[in-house]
Amino acid sequence: MKYRATIHPHGLELPVDITLERRRDTRFGMTGRRVTLRLPTGVTADAIRQQLSALEVWVCKVFEEKPALKDAYTEKVYRTGDVLEVGGRRYTLQVNIETRGTHTAKLNGNIISLQISDRANALQRMKAIKSLMSRVVAGDFYPEIHRRVLDMNDRTFRQPVQSVNLKYNHSNWGSCSAKNNVNLSTRLLFAPPDVQDYVILHELAHLVELNHSDRFWALVSQHMPDYKLKERWLKKNRHLCDF
Repeated sequence: MKYRATIHPHGLELPVDITLERRRDTRFGMTGRRVTLRLPTGVTADAIRQQLSALEVWVCKVFEEKPALKDAYTEKVYRTGDVLEVGGRRYTLQVNIETRGTHTAKLNGNIISLQISDRANALQRMKAIKSLMSRVVAGDFYPEIHRRVLDMNDRTFRQPVQSVNLKYNHSNWGSCSAKNNVNLSTRLLFAPPDVQDYVILHELAHLVELNHSDRFWALVSQHMPDYKLKERWLKKNRHLCDF
């Protein structure tokens, strides 16, 4: 069973995913932009509240030990003149709140011009700005990423690739469909090139093995023996990879 709650460490409002499952202990976790709490099935409501309090204390300690991690859970505020750095490229933002029904954005040189509807509240504006920045940056990087995917495929598995897609995704770094569509998250653009190469290789390997079997990992290891180092980088630095 799954439930949703919130905690407020250091004044932040963080969503908590609560899972009741067959287990004997309690487990705290932080993944992406969400906090997790796993509890034994049958635990009482009072016990859940007590564990939420303990979880809040634990998250505070994590933030004190890793201040940079706190930034991942703090909504960024973008204003005109701010500079966005992605993959060695620098973009200057121009944010305009206008009387309009929709949000739009375009890239002029190195300037990302965003037109945000005044009907949206602060949270909606922030989500729109991040989504639009991702879309604009994806368009700017797409030719390079598309070329790298096809080039790596030619050097490794040589399987048919139906399409290469670059989009804003928090649930994973990439995916590969049964129809041979390779999908990569724009968040990956913040990672070093060799880490990007690992994710590209990982997804291309799924063109051969559409699973995570031993055969799949053998394919990945064959072409990138140190792939586990790239996985560790992603796990450790995922909070730095976002708009």
